[in-house]
Amino acid sequence: MQKRCLTPFSHFAKKGSGTDAKTRPGLSDKTGKQEIRKRTEELERRNLSPRAMLVAESRGRAREEEPCSIRTDFQRDRDRIVHCKSFRRLKHKTQVFLAPEGDHYRTRLTHTMEVAQISRTVARALLLNEDLTEAIALGHDLGHTPFGHIGENALSKYLPDRFEHNRQSLRVVDVLEYEGRGLNLTWEVRDGILHHTGDGMPSTMEGQIVRIADRIAYINHDIDDALRAGILTPADLPAEPIEALGLYPSKRIDALAHDLVENSEEGDTIRMSEETARLMGELREFLFDSVYIGSIAKTEEEKAVRVLESLAEHYLKHPELLPEEFRPREGEELPTKVCDYVAGMTDRYALIKYEEYFLPRSWMVE
Repeated sequence: MQKRCLTPFSHFAKKGSGTDAKTRPGLSDKTGKQEIRKRTEELERRNLSPRAMLVAESRGRAREEEPCSIRTDFQRDRDRIVHCKSFRRLKHKTQVFLAPEGDHYRTRLTHTMEVAQISRTVARALLLNEDLTEAIALGHDLGHTPFGHIGENALSKYLPDRFEHNRQSLRVVDVLEYEGRGLNLTWEVRDGILHHTGDGMPSTMEGQIVRIADRIAYINHDIDDALRAGILTPADLPAEPIEALGLYPSKRIDALAHDLVENSEEGDTIRMSEETARLMGELREFLFDSVYIGSIAKTEEEKAVRVLESLAEHYLKHPELLPEEFRPREGEELPTKVCDYVAGMTDRYALIKYEEYFLPRSWMVE
């Protein structure tokens, strides 16, 4: 693989060096509107690692579009995700704790932001493409159901195959947003969203970063939330990983990110050392045993499953109640559209619709 040369700092004009802004390429160059974007693409080529996915080498979009004169395609993908409705709804979707009393528990949105922060840190350290990494991280959980992972199980019974949030996230950006037109994202962002979990590995190193950063984020913030909720105490945490990585989330995340960078500086794979991966795996197993299964945090799950199943079955019987954009079109199956609609709900909207359909309303006699 031919290495791209890195641009020395002397390439950039120093402040006060006498360089007039009007002479800088791309700022007022009247030879073409694309000069700013092209300058960014050239900076990627000069400065990023040979292992990075350059936006100029992207496989592109399913539907061709006129390029933006300022932003690269990966930057546009990031912006489209941030401004879409599904992204805004993440702030009212459960991460682990259903309807927690308190302002500091994670939601699906805060989890997403933490994944993006860790991912960008690692990508920058390895001279990989931050814009691509950030777009994947911000879009990776758009397809999550209300009430966390239990929603996947609740909706799976209505589909021929299991409902999986990574596949639904891809469906959101491909089909459901923009009233059926989708966001028309680049192939690399779509690939990273699809393969951030489950079978198959992302095709880019940027996607591989998000896959591991997702796990780093949820393991550490779920421990933090469980401690805040009183489900765990510091004494409950497994001794070996805590001693090696740190008692506090910031220390553990810092240690894991450092290990990830140090062990990924060569080769075409993003990876941790075997020892650190083992320690993180022990923390994950501890969470499954102590928090994810059978803890007080999960006592409301049966009710949440009942809410989602009741809504799905009600819409299957009464498809006329679906919003117009979720009604089956030619070639579409009703169960798929029902699951699209229910999966896109926030926790509180699902409860509002459940109350509307299944609980008696109060009334007054004058």
